[in-house]
Amino acid sequence: MVRVQKLRKIFKKGTIDEKVAIDGITLHVKEGDFVTVIGSNGAGKTTLLNLIAGTFAPDEGQIFIDHTSVTRFPEHRRAKYLGRIFQNPLMGTASSMTIEENLAMADLRGKPRGLRWGVTKSRRNFYRETLKVLDLGLETRLKDSVSLLSGGQRQSLTLLMATLSLPKLLLLDEHTAALDPRQPSASSS
Repeated sequence: MVRVQKLRKIFKKGTIDEKVAIDGITLHVKEGDFVTVIGSNGAGKTTLLNLIAGTFAPDEGQIFIDHTSVTRFPEHRRAKYLGRIFQNPLMGTASSMTIEENLAMADLRGKPRGLRWGVTKSRRNFYRETLKVLDLGLETRLKDSVSLLSGGQRQSLTLLMATLSLPKLLLLDEHTAALDPRQPSASSS
C-alpha cells in the first residue's frame, strides 16, 4: 500500500543552518494498517507526512503508493491517492470559497474535470446529508464562506473533505488539535 525506502530530507543544505530532518527512514504500511508516529517537537513527523504527500521532494529515497513510485510526482498528482488533515485548522480549506464549493473540490479530487458546474443539485443534497453527521449545523450553511467558521468547524469540515472521496491513504497531523471534546448533555446525566 505505502512503502518508503531510505528516505532522507535535509533543509538548508550546505549552510551553517543545515538540518537533517529525515535520515534513512524505511517504512512499509499495508492496507488496513493504522500507524502512529510519535516524537518530540522538531523530530520530523510533519516532514515525513509532507514527503509522502509531495509537499517536499526527498533528497534521497523512494516513495511508493499502491506499487506506483510517486517519489517525483508533484502534490496534485498524489491527490487521488490520499486525504490529508493538517494540525493548523486554517489549512485544508479555501477560506474565500463556500462550504459547498470546498466540498465539491474534495469530492472531485483526483478525478478528471471538465468545464461544468462543480456544485449540482444532487451534490448539494449529498453534502447536506453528509454534513448532518457532524451535528454542527453546517448543513444549513452550505453557501456560507468558510472564513466565517470557527477553527473547530473548519477542522471538522477538513476531516469530512479528506475522507469524502475514500482515499487509499489518510495522513493526519494532529488532526484533533482544534476540536472541542463532546460534553455529555444534561439529559444524559
